Amino acid sequence: QVQLVESGGDSVQAGGSLTLSCAVSGRSFSTDVVGWYRQAPGKQHELVATITGGGTTIYADSVKGRFTISRDNAKNTVFLQMNSLKPEDTAVYYCNLRYGSGYNARIYWGQGTQVTVSS
Repeated sequence: QVQLVESGGDSVQAGGSLTLSCAVSGRSFSTDVVGWYRQAPGKQHELVATITGGGTTIYADSVKGRFTISRDNAKNTVFLQMNSLKPEDTAVYYCNLRYGSGYNARIYWGQGTQVTVSS
């Protein structure tokens, strides 16, 4: 069974940094697309960043230049380095893994980790 466990969420002041980690078990994810999404109170779930098995990344415009997604396939872990944090980054951050296509597509989510940025 595939499981994703996030860690690293915390409360920080604006301008600070945090690194989120997502450990994946139950599957070797070297070819999978993994990513981070977030949901703030009263707002929709939104993409933060994704990374393919080949290392291609996509970032939301709101985090470009501040956040960096990376992966360690040997450790089955994906990271999100967050710098220059802003109050509007406050949200629950979720790790996401997906593989396959069409009928065989599979998507998994972690339980989420809270990031709070105070001004």
